[in-house]
Amino acid sequence: MASRADNLASNLSLANFSKATELKNRIWFTIGALIVFRFLSFVPLPGVNPLILQDLYAQTRGGVLDLFNTFSGGSLERMSLIALGVMPYITASIVVQLAASLHPALAALKKEGESGRKKLNQYTRYGTVGLTAVQGYFLAVGLESYAAASGLQAVVDPGLMFRIGAVISLVGGTMFLLWLGEQITSRGIGNGVSLIIMAGIITQFPTITAQLFEGGRSGSISPFLIVALIIVIVGLVLFICFMERANRRLLIQYPKRAGQRGMMQADRSHLPLKLNTAGVIPPIFASSLLLLPLTITQFAGSSVTPDSTMGGVLVTLNQYLQHGAPLYMLLYAAGIIFFTFFYTAVVFNPEETAENLKKNGGFIPGIRPGRNTANYLDYVLTRITVIGAAYLTLVCVLPEYVIAQTGLPFFLGGTSLLIVVNVTVDTIAQIQSHLLAHQYGDLIKKAKLKGRLR
Repeated sequence: MASRADNLASNLSLANFSKATELKNRIWFTIGALIVFRFLSFVPLPGVNPLILQDLYAQTRGGVLDLFNTFSGGSLERMSLIALGVMPYITASIVVQLAASLHPALAALKKEGESGRKKLNQYTRYGTVGLTAVQGYFLAVGLESYAAASGLQAVVDPGLMFRIGAVISLVGGTMFLLWLGEQITSRGIGNGVSLIIMAGIITQFPTITAQLFEGGRSGSISPFLIVALIIVIVGLVLFICFMERANRRLLIQYPKRAGQRGMMQADRSHLPLKLNTAGVIPPIFASSLLLLPLTITQFAGSSVTPDSTMGGVLVTLNQYLQHGAPLYMLLYAAGIIFFTFFYTAVVFNPEETAENLKKNGGFIPGIRPGRNTANYLDYVLTRITVIGAAYLTLVCVLPEYVIAQTGLPFFLGGTSLLIVVNVTVDTIAQIQSHLLAHQYGDLIKKAKLKGRLR
């Protein structure tokens, strides 16, 4: 049964949108920030020849770099200032959150509230700078090595100064993206970092869609396969929307209170537990962890001779962990399952929720308040998280396996589709909440006006 808020939200009129000035300003700010992000993806690193770099990247197409390039909105292909995107920040967030769950000092910081959260965010930014510097150095060295091996001199003046300049530029670009994401979150609509990742994926849609239909025209891809792919994508979008809105509603009852005419009434409400509490975070975390070593080994492997021991190890590692390989799929699925349970535990705390219910006098019928309520919430949450983890694994891994077998473009993978649909649904939900708040504000103003007239 839908709640009153859901019924009111479903009856929202777009006519109120023109009156919501603050919401329009937020949307325009978000669009402007994403345009800035798109412009930055075309600014090349200093000391790089973009024309030769385009030919050089075409020779390495088809590996894990294509997936990285999709998440960065084509920035890696053009070797722009934001070639690494926000992936170093995501990796640093994983490390800090894991450390906050294991290290007592960081766990105490996490419990301090807003001040502790700011301190952990500061550690995350420090980690982002370090990871970006390491990845940027390997990126610069690998670019020089690829250019020397292929005979294409993409770097105008290779050497130490180019590497230092590339690292500084990449660190600055990534940190600017983080600042831009924070501005979108505070002054725009939606989660800034998620919107930047989604915008990077969407920008690849026209190009790779054109390549897909060109493959159908030339005969390299079967027209039946293209039609089947479109049907599967539409079905996946509907399935993702259905699963993202699915939740388990726990009945919460409050003590009887005196109502109108002295009658005692018992208040009831529901505690919604989403089937996928972790959202889109698990596949992003799993992808970033797999992309980090693969990117380093792929770039470092070009500067190491295959006959050496290190070269043999790097070649073997890239073969077993390449996109679509069985070991890659296994690690990817394990990463999604692990981060689904881990991030759900970070987002939802059964003990804290049970304590808040107890303070407000609420209880679940048939369950004692306090520890028993916390155990029951943990029991229910664990079982619905199993379904959520299975859903995320199916949506992300199965399409990746099909893509690896058919050779279709990477952006059609379940991870990219899940990110786009999930972020879009969350952004629309925030827009609806702003419209709902604006509508309530108008009702309050009208009620106050009528009260004055009386």
